Amino acid sequence: MVCSRCKMVVKSELEKLGLQLLAVDLGEVETIEPISAHQKSEIAEHLKSFGFELIDDKKSRLIDKIKTLIIELVHQQNAQLNSNLSDYLSKHLAQDYSSLSNLFSEVEDTTIEKYFINQKIEKVKELLLYDELTLSEIAFQMNYSSVAYLSNQFKKVTGFSPSHYKQLKDKKRRQIEDL
Repeated sequence: MVCSRCKMVVKSELEKLGLQLLAVDLGEVETIEPISAHQKSEIAEHLKSFGFELIDDKKSRLIDKIKTLIIELVHQQNAQLNSNLSDYLSKHLAQDYSSLSNLFSEVEDTTIEKYFINQKIEKVKELLLYDELTLSEIAFQMNYSSVAYLSNQFKKVTGFSPSHYKQLKDKKRRQIEDL
């Protein structure tokens, strides 16, 4: 689950299956009663039709938490960090960043930093499409040190300058979970 709508769908579908929920958060569900193996497979099959999958092993859960923290940071907090990304993740996950980074790279075939940059660029694309902010305002909001740095990173990721991207008729955006 990577967005609030995902949480709503999962909550609704689990309630339809008769589960009593304590909490539904990004990537996590807490139930009042323990779930049997049969219920777990039923839930997995039901949620699969919505494009969700159950994450059961420790490594997958940790990677999902990393992604969730980054998505929340970029899409809800506008990438406003009080420290650097490695400290932010280490603090929230209570683990050494190098082990988080190694695991993420091993499983996802990309680095945490590249994943973070891709999320930021998708958010920039969204803000460009809304056409409510100048590029300077977007750079400031997304915590870039300058418009030039944002433009350079945007071009590296998309192949277009931000101004050229704005002019495209068929703007290609990617879904968060596909990044």
